[in-house]
Amino acid sequence: MELNNNLRKLRFNHNEMSQQQLAELIGVTRMTVYSIEKGKYIPSALIALKIAQVFNVTVEEVFYLEQGKKESEHNENEK
Repeated sequence: MELNNNLRKLRFNHNEMSQQQLAELIGVTRMTVYSIEKGKYIPSALIALKIAQVFNVTVEEVFYLEQGKKESEHNENEK
């Protein structure tokens, strides 16, 4: 399974907040926000909670699990 997120959409819907603005609000660098958005970095629980708090949503509304292609193919082959 892969961890995906709605971070870009949430930023856009929140007055088109920049990555830099979000980074300052949660106490990380802009590159960290970029990496989280692109799925290259999985944030700690603390950072995930801070992000959710900024947008006044649950963590599940920011981050979600999605079955990866390889995993999906593997499960189909087992049937």
